[in-house]
Amino acid sequence: MTTQPDEGYFPAGQSILRRVHEHRLVGLFYGQRALCIGALAPLNYIGTSRHTRGKLAPFRRLTGTGNAFEKIYFGTRAEADRVLAHVHRLHDTVKGEIPEDAGPFPAGTAYSAYDPALMLWTVALIADSAAYFQELFVAPLGPDEHEALWQEYIRFGELFGMPREVAPQTYPEFREYFDTTLAGPDMHLTDEARYIGHATAFEIPMPGHMQLSKRVHDLLMLGSLPPRVRELYGLEWSPGRERTFRRLAGIMRAGGSVAPRKLTHGWNRQSFDMVERTERRRLERGLPTPQVTA
Repeated sequence: MTTQPDEGYFPAGQSILRRVHEHRLVGLFYGQRALCIGALAPLNYIGTSRHTRGKLAPFRRLTGTGNAFEKIYFGTRAEADRVLAHVHRLHDTVKGEIPEDAGPFPAGTAYSAYDPALMLWTVALIADSAAYFQELFVAPLGPDEHEALWQEYIRFGELFGMPREVAPQTYPEFREYFDTTLAGPDMHLTDEARYIGHATAFEIPMPGHMQLSKRVHDLLMLGSLPPRVRELYGLEWSPGRERTFRRLAGIMRAGGSVAPRKLTHGWNRQSFDMVERTERRRLERGLPTPQVTA
């Protein structure tokens, strides 16, 4: 009797979700963009904020999430299931009511990590951001690829407990849902969400010798945000910045097409560890790191 190899939930050579996330540039950018946009959803943001232990070291939490997700994208089912079990234990505690009005949501509005609508929005942010950077840095996706990718994100959401029936069933329906939600009246930045959402996107700790790279990173992140998101954050944009953004993206795409695969594909553990290590050293020296002090 032979035992089938554990190829994970998203097998190499078969999964388009894995193919997209294996591009290191996608893996390095999508999470920050998703969290920056996600801060506009008050129930998601407040629910996460009130139950996190990571406010004093937010980038350790961000990189920890990145590492955990990559175990689900690239790891065996056994590795993914350990991550999922840990997340489920955390989510069991994330429930309550918002303490004060937040845009259209009055004080006392209930939230829960298992609210299907909130789970869908979280998955949608990941799906939109990863596909955006795939097309910006790698290559466009055709209609069939977009469809297959969205179907795998539905599966990804199901692993965390999202009911399949809450999700848009096709990619065009997903696009309509995402764009309508982002343009709708429920998007609102609390003062804390504005600060943390901006810091997550633009204040990532990087060593001194990488500050030029950080400036490139910040412009690419800014250019990737939908116009309404920039508007709500009060972020300036201009035709000149747009031209520079497009040139930089083209350089990144061209470089990635000729660089050795071992440099452009795979896990981002080393980069995540570098960010976490830089944040820790800053804290040890008493330097500020993005955090909520109230």
